[in-house]
Amino acid sequence: MQLGTCVFNLVLIFSVFGQFSASVAESSSSSTPQAPICSEEDRASLLSFKAGISQDTSQTLSTWTGRDCCDGGWEGVQCNPSTGRVNMLQIQRPERDDETFMKGTLSPSLGNLHFLEVIIISGMKHITGPIPNTFSNLTHLTQLILDDNSIGGCIPPSLGRLSLLQSLSLAGNHLKGQIPSTFGALTNLVQLNLARNSLSGPIPLSLKTLINLQYLDLSYNLLSASIPDFIGDLKNLTYVDLSSNLLTGKIPVSLFDLVNLLDLSLSNNKLTGNIPDQVGNLKSLTSLQLSANLLTGHIPLSISRLQNLWYLNVSRNSLSDPLPVIPTKGIPALLSIDLSYNNLSLGTVPDWIRSKQLKDVHLAGCKLKGDLPHFTRPDSLSSIDLSDNYLVDGISNFFTNMSGLQKVKLSNNQLRFDISTIKLPTELSSIDLHANLLVGSLSTIVNNRTSSSLEVIDLSNNFISGHVPGFVEGSSLKVLNVGSNNITGPIPVSISNLVYLERLDISRNHVSGTIPSGLGQLLKLKWLDVSINGLTGQIPSSLSQLTSLKHANFRANRLCGEIPQTRPFNIFRPVAYAHNLCLCGKPLQPCKKHGSMGQ
Repeated sequence: MQLGTCVFNLVLIFSVFGQFSASVAESSSSSTPQAPICSEEDRASLLSFKAGISQDTSQTLSTWTGRDCCDGGWEGVQCNPSTGRVNMLQIQRPERDDETFMKGTLSPSLGNLHFLEVIIISGMKHITGPIPNTFSNLTHLTQLILDDNSIGGCIPPSLGRLSLLQSLSLAGNHLKGQIPSTFGALTNLVQLNLARNSLSGPIPLSLKTLINLQYLDLSYNLLSASIPDFIGDLKNLTYVDLSSNLLTGKIPVSLFDLVNLLDLSLSNNKLTGNIPDQVGNLKSLTSLQLSANLLTGHIPLSISRLQNLWYLNVSRNSLSDPLPVIPTKGIPALLSIDLSYNNLSLGTVPDWIRSKQLKDVHLAGCKLKGDLPHFTRPDSLSSIDLSDNYLVDGISNFFTNMSGLQKVKLSNNQLRFDISTIKLPTELSSIDLHANLLVGSLSTIVNNRTSSSLEVIDLSNNFISGHVPGFVEGSSLKVLNVGSNNITGPIPVSISNLVYLERLDISRNHVSGTIPSGLGQLLKLKWLDVSINGLTGQIPSSLSQLTSLKHANFRANRLCGEIPQTRPFNIFRPVAYAHNLCLCGKPLQPCKKHGSMGQ
């Protein structure tokens, strides 16, 4: 009894002292009372999640120490200042940071954070396992963002209980199965993003209740059946992306009742029928993507009424002539157009395309004939694709005033000119002229002036001659394809300066000399083809450093000696080394241990 009295007195003393201290602090400062320490239940739930993560290069979880998860020291954790309950968990990879990830699983204990309003675990790449069913307990959630991880399994139907949810994004994972019909109960949803998964089955009819939905992205899945009519009843939609699925049937006319729609993408499906004339009703539309379907009929003239449309892509369908004659003031905002690979026989580029101030013009496989077109506003052009046509001439002034041109593709035509005589725009990053009738040497295209900007050069299947020129330091080149020409001389030693090179093809030429050992310094190289030339000597052992290489071909040269006995060289198919003088070692016959090797 005496001990109890002592303890009580001590408590009373400390209590009085605490009150005294508090009153002193209050009288000497106008600061607000300290926020309560986070609840033990919330702290335990967070630590259970931390325990399920075996590796964390973001170092976020290393800050989760101490008793108080609400003091601001626990990175990504926020609490309600009046209750001390965790209301936000936000773990995101910084943009363009490929080194940041977490490895582990989502702990079911996160479902015990009953006051959570926002959960964002995004871009962690190696978080696997399912979405815990316990997440359905988070009834205060307004945002559930779990995109760009490696989460698998099916989407729990129980997520349909999260009635306050406004944003749901599970994009960029490995989810399978169907979209739960229970999502129809999420009537407060503004954003639904399930893109880049392996979801299958139809788009559930229950989603017709999502009348507040503004953003719908179901792209890059395996969804089948037709596009449901009810999507046209969701009047608040501004963004709809159903591309890269297995959707069939016609484009519902109801979609063109969405007067607030800004972006519509139905590309890469199996849609049939015509493009409805009602497309002209989408007064707000800025981007229309219908490419890679089975659409037939004509492009409707009504698109000329789309005052805000800047991007139009109807390529890779079966659309036919005639092309609509767009009035001078039609589609005034248009910047990018792609009509490639339809059943169009344009002959020449229509005036309404040539005269507009366009950024991108893609008319591949449109049966263009005669000379290359003259654009009225060449200074605005950034990308041109006129490949797979019947163009024959007009190169001499084609690039004049194209100061902003970055990509040009004129491949598989009948162009006949000396590439030594053309002057390329200084900003050009990609040039593809393969499969024409070009002559001349490479020196104009590969030189000090172009080395810093050019990333892709494809001049294969022409009649180009001369040597491969030297390469200066600072080159940005990623692709160099000069295969199937009449090029002679050696591979220059300075090829080692192409440190960003991913693809090198000099096959089917008359290249001689040895393979430079400096080729082994091109650590980003994935594709190497030097076949059908006159190369001699050995395959340098330095090439064993090319661990990213996926394809190599040394066939039909005069090479001799041991193949580098490291992956991937010793596991390529034997045909990659066939028809040489005396190559040996895996995957060919073993090298002789004694006796001389031919050089």
